Amino acid sequence: MMQPVLRVDTTDASAVEGRVVLDWSKVLWTGGMLAASLVLGPLLFSWQAFLVFLLLTYTTMLIGHSVGMHRMMIHRTFSCPKWLERSLIYAGLLVGVAEPCGIIKIHDLRDWAQRQSHCHDFFSHRRGFWRDLTWQLFYRFEFERPPRVKIEPGLTGDPWVRFMECTWRLHQLLLALPLYYAGGLPWVVWGICVRVAVSTIGHWTITYLCHNPGPGRWRVEGAAVQASNLPLLGILSHGECWHNNHHAFPESARIGLEEGQTDPAWRVIQLLQRLGLARKVGIPRPNDQRDDLIDVSEVA
Repeated sequence: MMQPVLRVDTTDASAVEGRVVLDWSKVLWTGGMLAASLVLGPLLFSWQAFLVFLLLTYTTMLIGHSVGMHRMMIHRTFSCPKWLERSLIYAGLLVGVAEPCGIIKIHDLRDWAQRQSHCHDFFSHRRGFWRDLTWQLFYRFEFERPPRVKIEPGLTGDPWVRFMECTWRLHQLLLALPLYYAGGLPWVVWGICVRVAVSTIGHWTITYLCHNPGPGRWRVEGAAVQASNLPLLGILSHGECWHNNHHAFPESARIGLEEGQTDPAWRVIQLLQRLGLARKVGIPRPNDQRDDLIDVSEVA
């Protein structure tokens, strides 16, 4: 039975003590993409460019972020050949949120903080939507007593991953070249700037909504943050909206666990499994063998 991946060393760490500080690398990167989108997007709009934006946004978020970075790389819910692993990570890198090891640190620190009895509002998303979105887009959290994130040597020791860490923003330029050749500046603006801005904002919007009160069958005992399921958003969020399930069973490659919970990323993983490209696909641990999980529906 597959177990959740644990990378955070919590010795003498605090999920509460620290401060939110402006991160100029985020300001320049995310702010630059957003500014270019707002200024150039309307000026260079065309329906062809808009369709390119829709296709690239959904594909990179589905294949790269949800399947590649989140379920494969971060949670290790399935394994695949090295060439496919690198391809999925690369597609996730093109989303434009963060580099491979960087997004592992962002995710695992947040996940660890939310599972403590108390955590800072930066991780719990308890502030209003606009404050929280501003924090996630342009700020970072500086711990007074930080935990350590120990990423697997298979990633940190991979020369290809190390190269992606240093150059991840530059790969938008490589994608911009064929876009410019095929459709000129409108395709570049909508396929790069608008896509990265919308993908980043969309990522943190789903994160905010999923970590505020809402429906969900499961309660993780002792955790400061209880995730929610978001009905009707399965296709749009690639299945990530069933976050109450995900907090209960992070080892599962399938997040939409119940009937009617649409999970496009799981369908992709199923296809890879049928093709013999996805192995060791994780399933939920039996909840009756858990002492940290409460089925709220049974209690009610």
